[in-house]
Amino acid sequence: MARTDLVMPKMGESIMEATILRWLKKPGDTVELDEAVLEIATDKVDSEVPSPVAGTLVEIFFKENDVVAINKAIAIIETDAATAAIPSPAVPAADTTDNNRPAVTGSMPTAVPYLPAEPAVAAAGSTDSRFYSPLVRTIAKEEGISRDELDRLSGSGSEGRVTKKDILSYLESRKQGDSAPQPALQNLETSKSSGSTGSVPTPPAAPAIARPAISTDGNVEIIEMDRMRKLIADHMVMSKQVSPHVTSFVEADVTNLVNWRNRIKDEYKKKYGESITFTPIFVEAIARAIRDFPLINSSIDGTRIIVRKNINIGMAAALPSGNLIVPVIKNADYLNLAGLTKVVNDLAGRARVNQLKPDEIQGGTFTLTNVGTFGNVMGTPIINQPQVAIMAVGAIRKKPAVLETEYGDVIAVRQMMFLSLSYDHRVVDGMLGGSFLRRVADYLEQFDGNRAI
Repeated sequence: MARTDLVMPKMGESIMEATILRWLKKPGDTVELDEAVLEIATDKVDSEVPSPVAGTLVEIFFKENDVVAINKAIAIIETDAATAAIPSPAVPAADTTDNNRPAVTGSMPTAVPYLPAEPAVAAAGSTDSRFYSPLVRTIAKEEGISRDELDRLSGSGSEGRVTKKDILSYLESRKQGDSAPQPALQNLETSKSSGSTGSVPTPPAAPAIARPAISTDGNVEIIEMDRMRKLIADHMVMSKQVSPHVTSFVEADVTNLVNWRNRIKDEYKKKYGESITFTPIFVEAIARAIRDFPLINSSIDGTRIIVRKNINIGMAAALPSGNLIVPVIKNADYLNLAGLTKVVNDLAGRARVNQLKPDEIQGGTFTLTNVGTFGNVMGTPIINQPQVAIMAVGAIRKKPAVLETEYGDVIAVRQMMFLSLSYDHRVVDGMLGGSFLRRVADYLEQFDGNRAI
């Protein structure tokens, strides 16, 4: 018999830890190759962890709701020797000083291939090399928590890592005006060298925003937010605090586009096996306009503007639960309309049944949201950080419009829609935002009504 580590998988370039939601197997249960063993959650998506081998789950190292660093062993699966004898790339020897992982008796576990581990987390009291996840750093920056103050915060995560829960708990205590030293803060002096003298001053706390008092008396229903709704709420508040939002609007005549789609949709379905909606057409126009105005496809890092060369367009999708998720169409500018239609339908379909992979909601550089799906004619969406712009498309409605003809102006019934662009005024000014929005509308208005499929 041989033993194989089941490790916490890497869920994306910015994901450093995940929370165990539920164990689907218990010690003693048999597992098949690629069978789901547990469910995990990050600040991006919920997912299942499959077994890398077939065998028996013999040991579990973490409980439900524990936060675990990526690439850390979370369980042991015992396999037949023949099954375990699968060549795998060499991995660094295990750190014998790791006290967080229980000792494992018996034969050495077989290494499972995984991506290179992230830099090790320093001791909780270290002020030089202690690692903080991007989410924790963002919260600290927005709440005015200094690095010294953050370094003194003890973490409940693996290897003393400060988790989102830790920093939010500390903020809640600080906002309540506790004058006594917080129990979550460690004495930083014990971690300094013996030559250091004097105490480290704690910067004044950022002013707390007073929350309105809410009465629960009378005929009310109290609904606890689920995990995804809490994440959405935090992300939206953070975005409004980070970015000065400006919204511009245009109205577009999309009659040619609507007539073309109505005429070819049945033939298109027979040819490609896909139903064509307006979304891939919108994505195509946005990708073309981003090439014309590349600064729209950027992020801000302090005083640096990071212009993204890949055009990865996220499309906001409403879930049956009422929550929101944003799958990403990677390299949208390299896909033709048939390719965009297939990707859009695939991502939207799997989003509705919670089958998106973590990588499929990562790396977006611009976001499209269709408020017209719900009959709304326009919207002012909140920027999906760390992007600098998001576009909303409204419902397409028949309206009277003035047309210029060789015989003079006439009034005709046309298919009209509003487009709105919310943008970060730190980098996108009115000229750039307005010009980009107008260019998208131009591409939609100039849609070739005789376009071949």
